[in-house]
Amino acid sequence: MPSAPEQLADLPYAHLLRPHTGPLRRDDRYDTARFEGPYEGPANGASFLECAFTGVELSGAKLRQARFNEVWVQGSRWVATELSESEWQDAAFVSTVLAGISAYGSALRRVVFRQCKLESVNLRGAVLRDVVFEDCLLRDVDFGGARLTDVSVPGSTLEEVRLNGAELKKVDLRGAVRLGLPDGHQGLRGAIIDTSQLFELAPQFAHALGISVKDS
Repeated sequence: MPSAPEQLADLPYAHLLRPHTGPLRRDDRYDTARFEGPYEGPANGASFLECAFTGVELSGAKLRQARFNEVWVQGSRWVATELSESEWQDAAFVSTVLAGISAYGSALRRVVFRQCKLESVNLRGAVLRDVVFEDCLLRDVDFGGARLTDVSVPGSTLEEVRLNGAELKKVDLRGAVRLGLPDGHQGLRGAIIDTSQLFELAPQFAHALGISVKDS
């Protein structure tokens, strides 16, 4: 399971980080940079290697097809940000808000979200492998047509999370505080749930099978 350092000093590259000033730019390469505060400017195709984002405010930023390798995002707020077809590997989000994010067609590998809020996030057609949502709120998150492998959601609350058309393999939903799946059983093939969750979803399964449940 991928891990998420709690403090900046815990990063193996912390001693190499240098503050970055100025806007983000298209196709630029950022190595061992530390970003703080608000940023703007289109940065489609940019590359970030061993970077830290602390308290970063992104609103309406354009990061389409950007690449993030070994990055740490903490205490940040990214709103209405374009991240479609981006690539994330060995990344961690800690106590961060992602709202109104377009990340369809993205690829996430060995990524941790810890104590984060994801609201109105479009991950349709994305590929997630070895991804953990720990103690998070996922509200109106769309995984339609996505491929999820070795994904878990310990301690997380799922509200209006869509999996219709998704391909799941070893997706562990046990430990979720709530499974709010408006599509019901659709897309759950390949998921692991516990007995209490099975009872929670039973009415939706019965409806899909045309079964009427009446006690009298």
